[in-house]
Parts: sequence; C-alpha cells; structure tokens
Amino acid sequence: MKLGVNIDHVATLRQARKTFEPSPLFAALIAQQAGAHQITLHLREDRRHIQEEDLELIKKAVHVPVNLEMAATDDMKAIALRVKPNRITLVPERREEITTEGGLNVVAMKDHLREYIKDFKEAGIEVSLFIEPEESQVYASKEVGADAVELHTGRYANLFNSHKIEEAKKEIQRLKESSLKARSLGLRVYAGHGLTYKNTSLLVESLRGVVEELNVGHSIISNALLWGIERAVKEFLQLLKK
Repeated sequence: MKLGVNIDHVATLRQARKTFEPSPLFAALIAQQAGAHQITLHLREDRRHIQEEDLELIKKAVHVPVNLEMAATDDMKAIALRVKPNRITLVPERREEITTEGGLNVVAMKDHLREYIKDFKEAGIEVSLFIEPEESQVYASKEVGADAVELHTGRYANLFNSHKIEEAKKEIQRLKESSLKARSLGLRVYAGHGLTYKNTSLLVESLRGVVEELNVGHSIISNALLWGIERAVKEFLQLLKK
C-alpha cells in the first residue's frame, strides 16, 4: 500500500505569520526523500494555507506524483490545467469548515461533473473523486468518467478514536465493500481522512491489496513538529508494511 503525504498544514503554520517559513516545498522534498509515494496538497478557494506558488514550485521540484485536491469550480480548473498536477481529487468545500467534512455528492452532481472533468481527461490528468463509501456514489463516479475514487475514512477514524472498535470494524467492512465494487468497475481506489499512527494499522490489515494508497496529512505533519518530517514519514510507512 502506498502513502500520499498531504503537506497543507506546513502552509497553515506559515500563514499564521504570513511569512516564508516553514516551506511546503522543502517539506515535500523531505517527504519524498523519506519514501512518500506522492505529495498531496489542497488549494482552497480562500487560500487559507496552500498558495498557487506552492503548487507551482512543488510540481516542478518533486519527482513523485503530485495530487491536487480542489473544488469543482472554473477558477480551480484553470489553475489545474495550467500547472498540470499528475492527479486532481475533487472534494466538497465550504469556507466555514475547518477541514473537509465529508465526501462529494457525486449522485447529485453527475451532470456538472461529467462535463467538468472532460478537459482533465483530454490533458492526461488523472481524475479522482473524494466520496463516501456508498455504492451509489461509486457507481456515479464511474458514470461521470472518473479514473479513481478516494474513500472518506473520517467516520472510521472517529469511531476508532472514540474506542468504539466494533463499530469501527463495521465501517472498515463498508470501506472494503465499496473498494471492491469500485475495482470491479475499473476504478482505482485510494482512501484517507483522519488517519493517525494509532488508527491506521487496523484499517491496513483489512484493506491491503484492495486500497492502493492512503493519503495522510495532519497526523504526519503534527508529529513532524516533534520528530522531523523524515522520521514522521518513515514511521507511517512502517504501518503500511505490517
């Protein structure tokens, strides 16, 4: 199982002082050197952390794939088509939220998304949709022409963190069933949100060989403040090998 490292919160710390450090670019390069298989960053419409320049610099400097999380808006499309990340992941976005609160409602947005992603397909950019692990959303993702889905693991993470292990295991089964359905339709399958050094092993145990990649940000960057990014990435990679 591969690891995508989300470096958004390096930019969150920088933007707290509106200065030039810490550098998301340097964080991305160190994460790459430590073994990250991909760098993920979310360019939000309100630019609360990652800036366009960060995206441009990281795309030029790293040799692992770059995954741009973004809202399905015309402004974001223009930026993505100019910079050409290896993958875009379309996510729901509300300015008042602290972090992404759930999956994209592809069922309700089928007409819009079907047209929206055509330009990315023509440009050779992989299109992934961040969705809830629900069969209807998986089918809709295939219908609109996505290449992949990223399953929202937030519910699982919250259940595990609340010590509701049996309920968490049921959520893992739901994630697994959605993953298998997506794979049967020819979609690549990724997962992420709320994953930590404590709650990931149980998930990996059931989803190895089914989910191709986990995307993790906050937990890695939080621990990097104490350990450094290299160690934080390497220790997370060990969880994916157990």
